[in-house]
Amino acid sequence: MLESVVLTEQEAALLNPLQMAYLGDAIWEMIVREHLILQGKNVRHMHHDCVEMVNAGSQAAYMECLLPHLSEEENAIFLRGRNSHSKHPAPRHQDPADYSEATGFEALIGYLHLTGKRERIQYFFQIILREERNHA
Repeated sequence: MLESVVLTEQEAALLNPLQMAYLGDAIWEMIVREHLILQGKNVRHMHHDCVEMVNAGSQAAYMECLLPHLSEEENAIFLRGRNSHSKHPAPRHQDPADYSEATGFEALIGYLHLTGKRERIQYFFQIILREERNHA
């Protein structure tokens, strides 16, 4: 059985924001894949939809709708992640601003996961889904 690591807020805040983003990227993709598998689509369509929800442009847009819902602590984590790219430029095919925003988003997801605030991640996911439905 896999056990999840749970850190205190102070322990998690000491991590490099890119470490939190590294984990947050994987957690976000897993959440999206779990959601998509319940949609009854074939694998090709699930893959397409997953790529749409985990790319930097989409994650940057998600942050726009999540910002009003962030606590002070969550906003600070997001900003640390967003601003952590001075030595790590965006990949060639990514808009640098979107890439930075997406890294902040992923750092926030990683932080929430590491501190055991999984219900907060689900709350944010529901906001994003609602926003997606409104734009469809």
